[in-house]
Amino acid sequence: MLERSQCILRPVEREDLEKLLEWRNADRIRAYMYTDHLIGWEEHAAWFERLGTNDTARALLFEVNDRPLGVVNVTRIDRLNGTCHWGFYIGEADAPKGSGTALGYLGLEYIFGTLGIRKVTGEAFAFNEASIAFHRRLGFSQEGHFVRHVMKNGSYQDILSFALFRDQWEAHKQQFNPFAP
Repeated sequence: MLERSQCILRPVEREDLEKLLEWRNADRIRAYMYTDHLIGWEEHAAWFERLGTNDTARALLFEVNDRPLGVVNVTRIDRLNGTCHWGFYIGEADAPKGSGTALGYLGLEYIFGTLGIRKVTGEAFAFNEASIAFHRRLGFSQEGHFVRHVMKNGSYQDILSFALFRDQWEAHKQQFNPFAP
């Protein structure tokens, strides 16, 4: 089990871009993304530049013992309504057991605590059983099922939409806490 002192979530920096691009272009990551083409350096660098001028998005790097392992993306931050969307992945195939759980926990603590969001929404392809199970384990409820919604591998795929409210997270997080003794 990972210890809390080993894990951090911090803003993505320019020095991280090469590693992020490597992860994002890996087949095992692209298979579950809406945008699944190979991303070039120019497109990737432009995404990073837009982050610096966009108050509605955050990209956070997850590290364990100073080793980058994954990413949490917070998008569509709506301060008026207190909502956002999130996405995440573990980029390193050999990440220590429990890394995904720690990433999810810290990501939600950031969203609800640091950003003060009241509702976070996530989406997953209906075939992405791991992401669906992960959302449910974190306490998310399914809010929607978008039939034949996104083109993937030559056919339209269903998307499931999940939501978690801050009060639900507060009530649930202790039983989910990957750092609990």
